[in-house]
Amino acid sequence: MADQFENIIVMGKSGAGKQPRIDVLTRTFGLRQLSTGDIFRKYLGLFNELGDERDLSRFHDAEAGGFITDDEIKKALNIAGRDDADGIVLGLKARYFVDQGLFVPDRITNALFESAFKSMGCRGVVLDGYPRTVDQAKFLVSLVERANVKLDAIMLVENEDDAIIERTMGRRICKSCGEVFHLEFRPPPEERMFECKSECDIVQRSDDTVDSLKARLNEFATKTQPALDFLLEKGIPIYRVPGNLPDYSPDAVQASVFEVMGIR
Repeated sequence: MADQFENIIVMGKSGAGKQPRIDVLTRTFGLRQLSTGDIFRKYLGLFNELGDERDLSRFHDAEAGGFITDDEIKKALNIAGRDDADGIVLGLKARYFVDQGLFVPDRITNALFESAFKSMGCRGVVLDGYPRTVDQAKFLVSLVERANVKLDAIMLVENEDDAIIERTMGRRICKSCGEVFHLEFRPPPEERMFECKSECDIVQRSDDTVDSLKARLNEFATKTQPALDFLLEKGIPIYRVPGNLPDYSPDAVQASVFEVMGIR
């Protein structure tokens, strides 16, 4: 089934169960996952590797309401001519906001996504965590048009808020490799414990609290749902897959995905 799709967006509330469905898409169609979390880690890492701990506000012109030019930033960091210079600049801009506990503006998130998406050839990708706002959705539609590629479908993982909160409280993550597990549905195997050296590497995410979950659910309703509505208005097909299943085995998850996609 490889090459059947160019790009698929997976959307859903935080904790709805997106990752198991993404796993089905990557395994079945040979697609590659591109998540906003990985994008931020990559570009923040590029800048952090420089070891420059000086105040980043020197790169931001408060009166002009933006950063100094990219060329000026590269010169100040002494990275002009490096192959990864553009990525380092993007990482610096993202860190400027992250360090202040601020949301990274759409214009920066869009630039980060575009760089990562283009590095993957703009095709064969499962988009995870992007777009999250209407402005990001508009940028994505423009980007794929310019790249002459398609957004074949949206897979929306649907789940009720109460079920999401109950389910997410059992979510665990490996600090060493970032793999996500669940105490009931996908417990970490013993060999994973051994590979990661210590059982303590399997932890609960610090933001997996009831209050944090409710805030993320509200953010989906106020920001991401309008982005989804915009994409649907553009005529992108949607597959609605249930997030809650009586049987949450890998085979059952795959069957639920295949059913909504009409695959036999």
